[in-house]
Amino acid sequence: VQLQASGGGLVTAGDSLRLSCTASGRTFSRDVMGWFRQAPGKERDFVAAIAGSGGGIYYADSVKGRFTISRDNAKNTVYLQMNSLKPEDTAVYYCAARSSLWVAITQTEYNYWGQGTQVTVSS
Repeated sequence: VQLQASGGGLVTAGDSLRLSCTASGRTFSRDVMGWFRQAPGKERDFVAAIAGSGGGIYYADSVKGRFTISRDNAKNTVYLQMNSLKPEDTAVYYCAARSSLWVAITQTEYNYWGQGTQVTVSS
């Protein structure tokens, strides 16, 4: 089972990026998919999550209105569209999967993790 995150990079404040996370090894269409991020010297924080059906979506307050999570179950892929990026969004972004119908925002409730992709936002 693998989650492969991609799409990170170095951008300027106000720019946009779209992260992708593709799952392989099993079907994740019924799983909750989430994005977390970890800035240097800080703990890993919840960013966004989406239920398998796409109907339940949650965002951290810090990204509401700027980030959009979506999924394409046919491609076993979840996306994180990040707009109006700020320097404080700089972090390694991780995708994760939770074998449940219910969305969760704590990392301990996720079963599978990707390797992370670096997002750096310069001012």
